[in-house]
Amino acid sequence: MRRLLLLCLLIPVFGMSQTKNIVSVQRNFAKVEKVLEFEKGLGAHAQKYHTGDAKWRVYEISSGPDAGGYQIVEGPFNWEGLDARGNLGAEHTLDFNKNVAPFTSQEYQSGYYEYQESLSTVPMGQFSNKIQIVHWFPKPGQAMVVRGLISKMKKVWEADNVSVAVYMASASGQAQFTMVTRYKNGFKDRDMVNPVNYKDRYEKANGQDSFDEYLNVLQNLIEKSWSELMELRPELGSK
Repeated sequence: MRRLLLLCLLIPVFGMSQTKNIVSVQRNFAKVEKVLEFEKGLGAHAQKYHTGDAKWRVYEISSGPDAGGYQIVEGPFNWEGLDARGNLGAEHTLDFNKNVAPFTSQEYQSGYYEYQESLSTVPMGQFSNKIQIVHWFPKPGQAMVVRGLISKMKKVWEADNVSVAVYMASASGQAQFTMVTRYKNGFKDRDMVNPVNYKDRYEKANGQDSFDEYLNVLQNLIEKSWSELMELRPELGSK
C-alpha cells in the first residue's frame, strides 16, 4: 500500500518534469547579396539534422526593426531534453558552419522562452503560418505586475476569440513577455478585431475604470515594447 501511495504521489511530479513547454528562438540575418545561398543552406541543414524535439520552424520577419531577418524556433522541449540534445554532433556543426554561417551577417539573437499556459488562449503546439509578436520588457521588479495585466488581457482575447500564445524569457537577457497572435486564416484575421473600441471591450471583461490600470502599467511599468509580423517559410524548416 505504501508503495502504491508513493507512486501516486510521484505521478504529478513526473508529469511536470516531462512537460515540453520551452522553445529556443534564434534570429539570423542573411547578407544582402547572399540571401539565396543562405536560404538554400538553411533549408538543407534543417531538413537533414533537425527532427523530433530539435525540429525547426522558420519564419521570415515581415515588419518591425528586424524586418528581413529569419526567426528559427526549435522545440518544444523541456530542460532535461536540452541536456540530452547536446550540439547534435560534429557533422551537424560543421554543416552549419560551412553552408549557413558564411552567408549571415554578424547580427544574431538567441534565447529560451517558456510557454505560459495560464496566460494563453491557444495550446502550445497549435501553430499558424502567419503571426504577430508583441514584445513587452517590464522594468526591473515589475514582471509580476505586468503578468497580472496580461491575465486580464486574456479575458479580452477570449471574448474576441483571438488565439494568443504567451511566452516568458528564461535566462535570456532582460525580462520579457512575448504575446504571439496566431492568425488561423491569415493576416485578414486582423480585420476582425477593431482596436478603436479596445477600452470598451477591456472594461466589459474586467470592470469599470479597469482600463486606467492598463494604461498605468503600459506608461510606467514597461520599459519598452515593439511588435512585428511574420510568415512561415516551410521550405526553410524541418520536414
